[in-house]
Amino acid sequence: MPRPPALDAHRRRLLALKAEILNQGDLQIEPGRTDPTKVGTDDDAAPLTEMAQVIASKRNRSRSDELGKVLAALKRLDDAPEMFGLCTECEEPITPRRLELMPYVELCVECQRGEDGPKGPATRRHLRDFR
Repeated sequence: MPRPPALDAHRRRLLALKAEILNQGDLQIEPGRTDPTKVGTDDDAAPLTEMAQVIASKRNRSRSDELGKVLAALKRLDDAPEMFGLCTECEEPITPRRLELMPYVELCVECQRGEDGPKGPATRRHLRDFR
């Protein structure tokens, strides 16, 4: 279980992560049409615009999820500081390195593996097979 100086370090790291996420903000999602008066679409630009929209949307959703985890970790730290750094499933200590890299993590490596489930067989048959 982390000692109070370690808890302070985790709190500082979580607050810094929260500030970083909030300062970066969301990526703007480019509109499909840049000129509303123009009739029709540019068939060559459409796939690139759609890809940029998907990337921006996924990044925004990922950052929102990460912010939620950071806020939940800060709440756990405030509500039960003696339990911070312990796995919420098995109550075993989470490795210091894991907490350093992801101070918002709730599960130890073993419990996280159980949550993620077993990895399925590889579906790629060749290095250039992207299906």
